[in-house]
Parts: sequence; C-alpha cells; structure tokens
Amino acid sequence: MPLYTVSHVDNLRVCVVMVGLPARGKSFISHKIVRYLSWLSIKTRVFNVSSYRREEYREQPSADFFNPNNEESKVIRAQANIDAIKDVIKWMNEEDGCVAILDGSNVTKQKRAMVAQILRDNRVEPLFLESFCDDEAIVKSNIMDINSTSPDYAGKPPGYALEDILTKIKYYETHYEPMDLVDEKELSFIKLINVNSQIIINKIASYLESRIAYYIMNLHIKPRYIWLSRHGESQYNLEGKIGGDADLSERGMKYARKLKDLVEKYVPNHDKLEVWTSTLRRTQQTAQFLPNPKKQWKALDELDAGSCDGLTYEEIAQRFPEDFAARDENKFEYRYRGGESYRDVIQRLEPIIMELENQENVLVITHQAVLRCIYAYFMNSPQEKSPWMSIPLHTLIRLEPRAYGTNVTRIKANIPAVSTYKEKGTSKLGESQNSAHVMAGEVITSDVANQ
Repeated sequence: MPLYTVSHVDNLRVCVVMVGLPARGKSFISHKIVRYLSWLSIKTRVFNVSSYRREEYREQPSADFFNPNNEESKVIRAQANIDAIKDVIKWMNEEDGCVAILDGSNVTKQKRAMVAQILRDNRVEPLFLESFCDDEAIVKSNIMDINSTSPDYAGKPPGYALEDILTKIKYYETHYEPMDLVDEKELSFIKLINVNSQIIINKIASYLESRIAYYIMNLHIKPRYIWLSRHGESQYNLEGKIGGDADLSERGMKYARKLKDLVEKYVPNHDKLEVWTSTLRRTQQTAQFLPNPKKQWKALDELDAGSCDGLTYEEIAQRFPEDFAARDENKFEYRYRGGESYRDVIQRLEPIIMELENQENVLVITHQAVLRCIYAYFMNSPQEKSPWMSIPLHTLIRLEPRAYGTNVTRIKANIPAVSTYKEKGTSKLGESQNSAHVMAGEVITSDVANQ
C-alpha cells in the first residue's frame, strides 16, 4: 500500500512541470524526484515529452528539428506535449497517481500558462521547476552525460552530441523566457540557478510541494561517486545470529585493514573523503584504520529485530513460527515484535539521503538492511524487492548517479566471509541463486595483498 493516497492529503495531485534549455539537468532532476518520492511510497511517475516525440516522429532528429521556423516539427512537438499531459491526467485518474513529472522544455510563458490551465481544469496542481544555468562548464558536462545516456544520442560520437545540442540550445534561446516573479508571480515554482548556487521559491503551499522543494534544495546534480560498504564479518555473522552489537571476527578485522588500501586505490580524492558509520561497534571497527574524518549516525544502525535480536533464523522459526512466515510473506512491511520494519528504516534514513544528495565524497559503512534501503533509493527498486537484495560482505560498492539511472561497481576485497543472506521460505543462510536478487553492475576483483 502506498504511504499516501489522494484521500489522505489535501491538494495531493501535483504535476512537476520542468522548465529550461537543453543540457540543464532536467531529466536528471526528474528521475531523482521519482526515486525519492517512490522510495517514500508516494506514487510518482515521469512523463518524458521527448519519448512521445520519438513515437510520433519515429526518426532520430537532428538539431534542425527544433528550429522554430520548422513548421512540420513544430506541430509534432506540440502534439507530443499534449499527449504527455493527457497521459498525466489519465494516470492520475485511473491509477491514483500522486505526483507526475512532465519532463520537457516549456520555455515560454504562454506555454506554461497553457499547461497550468489544463492541469488545474483537471484538478491537478502544477508546480514548475526551472533549471536555469549559464555556467558553460556545467552545461558542457551535462552535454557529455546526455551523449552517453540519452536515447536521442545512442551510438553517436561525443563530438556529434556537443555540436548538435549546442545548435539546439541556440534555437531554444530565440524564444526562451525564464520564469520571474513579475509576470508569473501567481504560479507555484522553484527556480534553480546554476545547479543550486541560488534557489528561488514562489507560492509553495501544499505538503507535497514543500516536500519536493526541500528535496530539490538538497539535490546535488554534479557528477560524483557515492561509496558504500557493509561492516566486516562479525562474531554474530559467524554464529548466524541477527542484530546485536558484536565485535568483528578475525576475517572482519582483515577487511577493516584492507578497506584502507581499497579506498586509497579506488576512491578519487580519498584524502578528502568523509566516513559515516552507525553507532554500533562493528561499523566503527571497520572504519578504524581509515585516517579520514568520521561521523556516527544513529539513523544508520541496523534494523531493530526487537524480541528476535540475538537469535538465529532457525531459532526464530521455532519460537515465533507465525512471525517467521509473516515476514517471509511481506518482508518490507513486517515489523519485528518490539522492533522495526523496512518501512520504518526508510523513514529514519530520510535525513541520511538528504545529506548524501548534498555531499560529494562520502563512504557509508553500515549494515545489510540499511544498505538495502539506500541501494533501493539510488536504483529506484520496487519496495517489495529491496529486502531480498543480496549485499555481500567485504565489498566496496561504488554508485555513480546519472541522468537515466545509477551505475554500480562492486570492488571485492578477496577476503572470505560467511553469507548472511536468507532466501524466502528457508531458515538457512547462503547466497541467492535468483539473479534478480544480485546487485547490478561491474565486479572488480582487487589484488590479494595484505590478506
């Protein structure tokens, strides 16, 4: 069940209408909003106007397609915009959608007024989000990202994308009218200037609009990596027990030492890295050999197993058979007796996500369930699947957020560890044979020194 439905919050149906020239990070922001709100169980979907245009035109358009004097393409682009808005309204009405993102340019005041009127006539509140950028370095970086991720430039060389997008930008600039507080003061809007150097917020009224505005204010859209790791193997891991505050095992301590080498070898600017841990001993022991500044977060503590803390899965199945079955049936929603559910963990992790979005160089050392929730956020994974994700021990994970997804790289330390993964329907531990439960991305095997 979604956390929010139309009956729960007034003025809930919101359409975020993107505004801005090409290569301003609009699609990146759109997909980030979807990931964030979906992670919070708010039903959200992006409607990309370009995809409707591709369906209508069925050819790879050059920059001339966006020439304002090209009457044929003007009709196709206008129809794509209308089709996208119609689908927004249909989705809201038929599937109880809460937040839609209309990912397009919407560069004129006339067009924005038209979009606002259509949405309001259908009981959907428009929230305009403009990404204004005149920093050439940022624009060029965005163009390179578009070249490697956008369907419009699949298979095209970098030089082609740069020239084509710059031409397209010049066409849009001929009729671009940035949002302002004079002519559009009655509209609800957020204006980002040069990423987040300056932010203008106007007429934000509803709860959801405030939530989106707060998230956008913390959003970091420059290229960067986020580093994640579970703690090293613990004594409880060796005994098959869950929870607790156990020390590292001998192999876990080896991983702690090796982690310092991995960071030095694979993390750019590792001397400026900040390390975050939970308040539990096994994460702090894992971080102990790293010379970097460290911060402890209670929010990063492992999922509270309540009355099952310190038990093995076999013991839980024997003592609490109904609970064991109920957790297997709906692992995301199930709350341990006196403990937490995965949904509870997500709620307390929201400040962590906000901080991660606002940081450039962070290594998070935490626990299996917590990492599953963080990974699900960046990968936009369905909630019912995230508790079954296999997050291996003794592995450094690199996430690289991009416009249309997140690239994942796993760097194995080559130090053996037990498996703490429990497949559905069993109390035994062992890695999943279901490929859907395996983390995405490339796997790098580190050298075997210092083991």
